Amino acid sequence: MARAVLGLNAGSSSLKFALFEIEGADAIGPMARGQIEGVGTSPHLIARDSAGAILTEQCWPDGAAMTHEAFFDVLFAWVEAHLDGDALAAVGHRVVHGGAAFVAPRLVDDAVLAKLDALSPLAPLHQPHNLAGIRAAQALRPGLPQVACFDTAFHATQPALATRLALPRELEAGGVRRYGFHGLSYEYIARRLRTLDPAMAAGRVIAAHLGNGASLCAMVDGVSIDTTMGFTAVDGLVMGTRCGTLDAGVILYLVQALGFGAKQVEDLIYRRSGLLGVSGLSSDMRVLTSSPLPAARDAVELFVYRLGRETGALASSLGGVDGVVFTAGIGEHAADIRALACARLAWLGLELDSEANARHAPVISTPTSRVKVRVTPTDEEAMTALHALAVVGRMTTR
Repeated sequence: MARAVLGLNAGSSSLKFALFEIEGADAIGPMARGQIEGVGTSPHLIARDSAGAILTEQCWPDGAAMTHEAFFDVLFAWVEAHLDGDALAAVGHRVVHGGAAFVAPRLVDDAVLAKLDALSPLAPLHQPHNLAGIRAAQALRPGLPQVACFDTAFHATQPALATRLALPRELEAGGVRRYGFHGLSYEYIARRLRTLDPAMAAGRVIAAHLGNGASLCAMVDGVSIDTTMGFTAVDGLVMGTRCGTLDAGVILYLVQALGFGAKQVEDLIYRRSGLLGVSGLSSDMRVLTSSPLPAARDAVELFVYRLGRETGALASSLGGVDGVVFTAGIGEHAADIRALACARLAWLGLELDSEANARHAPVISTPTSRVKVRVTPTDEEAMTALHALAVVGRMTTR
C-alpha cells in the first residue's frame, strides 16, 4: 500500500518539493523536503530529512538546457529509492490561478489542463511553470494521480462585494473580478492556528504572507473574507519585483504617451518594479535593509507604508482585529520589518515585545496588547500534499 504523498511547487527557475508519510485519512508527517534551484542555468538539487540533515545533493554545471521533465525524472527516481519500494499515493501541485471554475483541488486530466492553460495570462510569472510541472510529472508517471491545488480557492468564501470590480457587469460575468492569491499559505496558517491558538483562530485575523510575492488576508474563524491581491497576483502590496496596487491611468499613459506595448507593460509591472524598481538595487529585502543607499531605504519605507495602509483597510473589512500573523520569508525572518510594521499598527492597540520579536518568538506581542501578534511558518507543500491525499481518498471510497 502506498505510504507517501508528494507536494510540488514548480517555478520558472526552481522546483520545491516535500515528501510526507501518510499517517491517516487526513494526516501526514514530514519525511523529506528540498528544491532544485538554478533551472535554466546551473541546476542544484538538495534534499533534507525532517531534522535538516542532507539526504542527497547533486549539481549539473552544464545543465542549462535541461527541461523540467529531466529534473522530475531525477526527483521521482530519488523519491522512489528513498521510499524503499513503497509507492507514492499521489502528487499535489501548487497552481496559482484556478479562476472562477476551480474552487477546490482537482484531479488533473486533459480537460482540466486546457482550462488552466487559458488562465496563464492572469498569472504569467507562475501559471505556465506550474502547468509545465504537472505535464512533466504526467509524462514520467502516467498512472500516478496528479492533483492541482489552487492559490485562489481559499478565497472563494469571500462575499461578492469583496470580489467585485467597479466595471460593467458583462466583464464580471466574463471572469473579470478579484480572486486573491497565496491561498494555500493562508489555508495552512488557518489550520495551524486552530492547533496553536484556538481562541485567536476563531477571531478576526489578518495574515501577512510577506516574501518576494506579498499579500494580506483578512480571516474570520479561519475563513477568508478579504485580501489585497485581486484579478492578478500583481495587485496589492509592494513586492520584490511587482508594483502592487497601481492607478490604471498609469498603464494608459505608458501605452498612449510613451508607446509601451503589452509585453513591455507586463515586464515593467511584474519584473522591474516593486523593491527592485524603487531601490534600483535589489528585490531582496536582506540586501536592502543592509544597504546604506537612500534609494534602498526608500524601497523599505514604501514596503512598510503600504503594508500598514493595506492592513488598515482589511481592519475595516473585519470590523476590528484580534490577531496578526506574519509568515513567509520576510514575515518569518525579518524582525526589523516586523517591528516597523507593528509600529505603524500601534493605533489598533498593538504592542510589540521587542525582545520576543528579535528572537523570532512564536508570539511577539506583549501580554497587554489588544492585538495578538504571532510569527508562524507556512508550508504550501504540506497543504498541497494534504489536498492530494484527500482527493485520492475520495477516489478510493467511491
